[in-house]
Amino acid sequence: MSLLYAVIYIAVLGILSHFIGQALPRAWFSAEKFPYRAAKWENGGKAYEKLGIKRWKDVLPDMSRIMPDMVKKKMTKQNREQGMDVLIAETCVAECVHIWLIVLSLGIFLFWRGGWAVVFWLVYNILGNVPFILIQRYNRPRLVLLEQRRKRRAAKQ
Repeated sequence: MSLLYAVIYIAVLGILSHFIGQALPRAWFSAEKFPYRAAKWENGGKAYEKLGIKRWKDVLPDMSRIMPDMVKKKMTKQNREQGMDVLIAETCVAECVHIWLIVLSLGIFLFWRGGWAVVFWLVYNILGNVPFILIQRYNRPRLVLLEQRRKRRAAKQ
C-alpha cells in the first residue's frame, strides 16, 4: 500500500509540475544568473559530453512533443523569429521544475519509510529528473552562444 501511495504522489507531482511550469513567468528566469548560468567547469556544456549526453539526450521523452501548450525544443521558424531567448528561458524553466520535483519527491517518505522507499526515490530521481537537468545544462550554453552570434550578425546588417 505504501508503494501505491508513493507512486500516486509522484504521478500527481508530475501532472501538477506541467501546469505550474507553464504558469511560471519567464521573466523570472535568466541564463546569465545563478543557478542557470553555466559554471566554468561545465566548459560551455562540454563537460556533459563525458557522460555520453550526445548519445542519449534525444532518446529521452520530450513533453513538448506531445503537449501543444509547450515551446517546441526543436528549432522552428517561430523560434527563429522570436529569437532563441524563448527557448533559452524554457531550458531554465525545465531545470527549475526538475529540481523542485527532486525536492518535493522527498514527500514519498511521508507515506513510505525504509530501504525500498529510498531505492524508489533514488531510481525516480536518477532516471526521471537528473538526466533532464543535465540536458538543460548541456543545451543552454550552446543556445546562448548561438543567440549571441545571431544578434551580432543582425547588428552588423
